[in-house]
Amino acid sequence: MIFESHAHYDDEAFDTDRDELLPRLRQQGIGYVMNISSDISSVSACIALAEKYPFVYAAAGIHPDDTGELNEDNFEWLKKQCGHKKVLAVGEIGLDYYWDNVEREVQKKWFARQLALANEMSLPVVIHSRDAAKDTLDIMKAEKAVEKRGVIHCFSYTKESAREFLAMGYLIGVGGVVTFQNAKKLRECVAYVPMDRILLETDSPYLAPVPYRGKRNCSGYLPYVAEKIAEIKGISGEEVIEVTEKNAKRLFMGNEDFEAK
Repeated sequence: MIFESHAHYDDEAFDTDRDELLPRLRQQGIGYVMNISSDISSVSACIALAEKYPFVYAAAGIHPDDTGELNEDNFEWLKKQCGHKKVLAVGEIGLDYYWDNVEREVQKKWFARQLALANEMSLPVVIHSRDAAKDTLDIMKAEKAVEKRGVIHCFSYTKESAREFLAMGYLIGVGGVVTFQNAKKLRECVAYVPMDRILLETDSPYLAPVPYRGKRNCSGYLPYVAEKIAEIKGISGEEVIEVTEKNAKRLFMGNEDFEAK
C-alpha cells in the first residue's frame, strides 16, 4: 500500500468533496495518509480528520509563513496537541525565505522552539525549507537536530545539500515536482538518495504531477510519482511503493511492519 507522507486534506480546496474523496483513497491503494498542519486552526482540523478516518494520521506544527501567530500561550496549546495519540510528528516547521511573509528572525526562533518541542515529545519532524538551506541546516545542527529525525518535505535543493541532510539521519520527501520537465536538479537528487531514505508525498492540494500539473492534487496521483522514481532508479514502481511505505512506517510509527487497526 502507498504511504502518503504529506497532504493537507483540511485545506479549503477539499471542502466540497472531502468526505467522498478520503474513503475513496483506500480503493486507490493508499494505505496511510499523514495530514500535515500549517497554522493554529489547521492543527485542530488535522486532528479531527485523523480521529474520523482510521488510516489518516496527523502532524501538529506551525509553517514558517504562519509563525507570526505564535506566542507562549498558543505554543503551550500546541504542545498539548502533540500528545494526541494520532499525532505522529511535529510539522510542518522550518524556514521560508522565498515568500518571506514573516521576519526571518521570528521564523528562526519558532523553528528552533518546535525542533526542541519534537525532542521533548519524542516525535519526528516534517521540515519545510525553501531558499533557506544554510540557515535550516545551521539551526538543526545548533539544536542537535531531533532524536527521532524526520523528513525534508518537498526537497528542492542540490545533491550537496541532500548529502548534509542525509548525514544527519533525515529522509527526503519526493512529490509531483519530480515529474516536471524542468526538475533536473531534483531528479539528480533522487538518483543520489538511497531508496531507504525516500518518502512519497503529494503536498495536496498543491503540486500535482504530470499529467495533472496545474490541477488539484490528491494522494491518488502518487503512482505517477512512484513510476518516475522507479524510472530514475531503474527499479519497479511496486518496489518504490513497498520501500517507501516501510520508510514512512519506520519514521512515523517506529516500526516498518506496523499495520493500522
